[in-house]
Amino acid sequence: MSGSSENLERTSRDVTGADHGSNSKTHDGGDVLSAFYDAVYRRRDVRGEFTGEAVDPRVLERLLEAAHAAPSVGLSQPWDFIVVTSEDTRRQFVGHIQGERQIFADSLDPEQARRFSTIKIDGVLESSVSIIVTYSPDRGGPHVLGRHSIADAGLYSTCLAIENLWLACTVEGWGLGWVSFYREEFVSELLGLPAAVRPVAWLCVGPVRFLQEVPDLERHGWRERSSLASVVHHDRWSPGVSWGDSASPLGGAVRSN
Repeated sequence: MSGSSENLERTSRDVTGADHGSNSKTHDGGDVLSAFYDAVYRRRDVRGEFTGEAVDPRVLERLLEAAHAAPSVGLSQPWDFIVVTSEDTRRQFVGHIQGERQIFADSLDPEQARRFSTIKIDGVLESSVSIIVTYSPDRGGPHVLGRHSIADAGLYSTCLAIENLWLACTVEGWGLGWVSFYREEFVSELLGLPAAVRPVAWLCVGPVRFLQEVPDLERHGWRERSSLASVVHHDRWSPGVSWGDSASPLGGAVRSN
């Protein structure tokens, strides 16, 4: 686990340490490439590190503006953001996800169940606010440019907005945790969503004490991070083949494992 974390840190240093010319400078003279890759590699799925302090509405607006600036198929911008501060609403949601946690735990073998018991799956009550990101497939319709042959393109667009929000939180010194232990119909009823609107993500958001150096699931031994070489293919899908070390665009020729 520690080796994969070291690889991430080394990759970040390698990228940000290169000479990329004057176009890489921000308005205040900083290195935009360094800032960007720093955010990418420091980003964490946060659970227990939230402070719970009141949020600065100006920061919250900046974060939502960043999310709303995401690209979208056909400029449909099919997302909405529901900012939840109600403790009652959040407690109802926590009760629901604890039930889903138990369902998942019951499906595991004893060793997996033991490991899972140590993993915190949400920060709903610890975080300052919850932001629920929804997807409206009718937005920009009926003819959404670029979606006619890929029905899920609008859903992908919504996920891009979430990633924008996640990186913006990291830059602001906030954390974000994506909760996925829920049934969509429960959240739709809890928040009064229209029938056609899907809840894509329940996000726990707010200032944090710190961000973990190593992602939670790696720290708890749930999974180890795969290498880049194991997931890059040359020209076509090629299982059992990975990038080598000498002559490819990624620094090596294709080679067999």
